[in-house]
Amino acid sequence: MKRLTILGIVLVCFAALCLGQRRTRTPQKIVRLIKPSLTGTVSFEEALTKRRSVRLFATKPLESEHIGQLAWAGQGITEPQRGLRTAPSAGETYPIDLYFATQEGLFVYRPAEHSMEQTSDQDIRGRLAAAASMQESVATAGCNIIVAGSVRKLTSRFRTKARTYMLLEAGHIAQNIQLQAVCLDLGSVTIGGFNTREVGRICRLPRGMEPIYIICVGHPIGQAVTEALQEGTETKRAALIVASQNFREEELFETKRALDAAGVQTIIASTRIGILRGMLGRMTEANILVGQLRVEDYDAIIFIGGPGVVEYVANPAALNLAREAVRQRKILAAIDTAPAILANAGVLTGVRATSFLSERNRLILAGAFYTGIPVEQDRLIITSSGPAASMQFGRAVADALTGR
Repeated sequence: MKRLTILGIVLVCFAALCLGQRRTRTPQKIVRLIKPSLTGTVSFEEALTKRRSVRLFATKPLESEHIGQLAWAGQGITEPQRGLRTAPSAGETYPIDLYFATQEGLFVYRPAEHSMEQTSDQDIRGRLAAAASMQESVATAGCNIIVAGSVRKLTSRFRTKARTYMLLEAGHIAQNIQLQAVCLDLGSVTIGGFNTREVGRICRLPRGMEPIYIICVGHPIGQAVTEALQEGTETKRAALIVASQNFREEELFETKRALDAAGVQTIIASTRIGILRGMLGRMTEANILVGQLRVEDYDAIIFIGGPGVVEYVANPAALNLAREAVRQRKILAAIDTAPAILANAGVLTGVRATSFLSERNRLILAGAFYTGIPVEQDRLIITSSGPAASMQFGRAVADALTGR
């Protein structure tokens, strides 16, 4: 019994050591940020007046100088001798860390060096969105700033007031960041409703750190569209093809939302014109018949999934649209069960693709390299596994259309 007890202790210590090593990985890279600007053209009063919650963003990424300025506004050093920062902290303890989730990965801000330390090279915004109450904001934001804090840093000195002081500091930081976003002509929204444990796991926060706030920052939709028009950028067009009934609403609406955010004009096509009802009871309106679509009029042909897709699997018009999209080198996309249409059209031979699991064998028999991941892109063909990946799928199509 004594030997077993000793062995158990050794195993627990070893597991703790391994966990600690996982939590404190060597940074993948350090990004030195340019010196922050200390002057601007927007007054404090103007910034207060203009600040509004922006919940949908264009897919345009943030510039590195924008991210650096936002980081400095939240926690930048303003007095090097004492290490004082832009936001006040009880007893100068600074229990808060800022994590920046972008398409290039996850980074933690280091105020003393005004730098970003990369902790992951994965784009975690889609996973963060699934854990948050305002999923579309998190998914479309150019940058999600996770405000994380350690109450332990305050406990020994402030005891029962420790958590209060930590949360107050998070509020100071959030306000700084949002006002700075206004001065940079960016939009932002704060999110307090999310699965704390899941966000901590996704961000792989160090032991003792907890996520307090998510601040979504990005280019507002209207601004991005206006800029595109001013620059003379050609407007992209996409056709969303849905079943006449029992389509997956989230796949349609999340994809359309991402395309709208990117300034892409969309049209909904089906086998009948008018109001269509999805499998969850939500409705949309089809503007054109599938048989009337001309591939040359669009930059992307997108098939939305759901049980109703069966009406397209052997539909000559649908199959021809898929073939023509490939022939004319247009973006061809399908989600959930809809990749079966591409398989039957014969356009997946030698192509990496994914789908709802029920269609796996069909894709393989059609010559596809089935990957099973949430979203797969092989040149101009984009496929997705289903509803859970709807936002990620929509962003992938929007990025492909806008050249990102």
